[in-house]
Amino acid sequence: MGYFIFSALTKKRSLNVKQAEISIKTVENDFFEDFILFQAKVTPLNSMLVNVIEGGAVQEIFVENGDMVNKGQPLVRLYNPNTELTYMQQETSLIEQVNNLNKAKLDLRNQELNLAKDLIAIEHDFLEAENKYNLNKKLFEKDIIARNEWEITQENYRFQKERMSIIKQSVTKEKQANLIQIGQLNQSIGIMNQSLTILRKNKNNFLITAPLSGRLSSFEPILGKTFTQGSSIGTIDVMQGYKLMADVDEFYLNRVAEGQKGSVDFNGKTVEVQITKVIPEIKNGRFIVELNFVKKENLELNQGLSFGVRINLSEKAKTLVLSKGSFYQDTSGKWIFVVNGNKAERRNIKLGRENPLYYEVLEGLQEGEKVITSTYKDYAEVQILNIEVP
Repeated sequence: MGYFIFSALTKKRSLNVKQAEISIKTVENDFFEDFILFQAKVTPLNSMLVNVIEGGAVQEIFVENGDMVNKGQPLVRLYNPNTELTYMQQETSLIEQVNNLNKAKLDLRNQELNLAKDLIAIEHDFLEAENKYNLNKKLFEKDIIARNEWEITQENYRFQKERMSIIKQSVTKEKQANLIQIGQLNQSIGIMNQSLTILRKNKNNFLITAPLSGRLSSFEPILGKTFTQGSSIGTIDVMQGYKLMADVDEFYLNRVAEGQKGSVDFNGKTVEVQITKVIPEIKNGRFIVELNFVKKENLELNQGLSFGVRINLSEKAKTLVLSKGSFYQDTSGKWIFVVNGNKAERRNIKLGRENPLYYEVLEGLQEGEKVITSTYKDYAEVQILNIEVP
């Protein structure tokens, strides 16, 4: 009785499989090169978004997508009646304020003129009083005029002298105050004029022009379509060189770095490229890599052209390698079925680096051994596979 229990516990679970349903590969001692492959698209080396400064509906379209444009060339005109009305009201208000400030300046100038006129009259009265004072003084000394008349002359002279002195001080202070006020008014007028200039410039923002020279792309305006402030209406690509942009699987994030070199095949020749930027932000399981062509040669590239990029992560080295297969998804590379005749037995292994073609074998397998590399989806609990040969 104890024998059967022991036999049942130690017996390995097996499963029959047809040879046509599995894939068998041989473990080889071959050159292993650590590299990755991914697709990259050609994009201009430099480009700039064409942004909408003032939102509105498309009123006129002057160019088409793909056209070559020059800096400052009109692309599209937008229209927004509410914003236009607001601009008109603001412009009217600013012009009115400037006119009021200029009127205030004119009033101050007129005030200065009136004071100058008054001062001339007062100086004339003083000179008359002074002349009469000098004349009557001589006449009084010769007893030609009475003392009473002389005293009246003296009093009038004193009054006109003090009056002129006070008025002169008043005019001087008034001029100083007016000078300060006029300076402040000029400053305010300057600010208002600057505001008017900016406002009139903003009114021109409804006409969207090319910020630089290049080829217009992603430009698809439709008459009547509304664009909000800050949105992009297209892109201008500077046609002075190209770069490659690629979405790479997040698995390689820690293995890819700026400065690594690789290659692409173009028109039958190998062209060297180099990673210039790695953007580590993960989106949908992928991150962005930018690459530049190492040699500045004219490749006659077209935007949107796709390349298969090969990035070398290590030098070639001879080692034990195993062809890649679906088994890895079910075993994580921890075990594999090793073929011996018409049977395949489960064995623990250890794999190292990988490239798109091979796994590096570290432990568990020998050169020349054959293994099953197809899916193990139905073999998770199986220890031995019986291979049925047709």
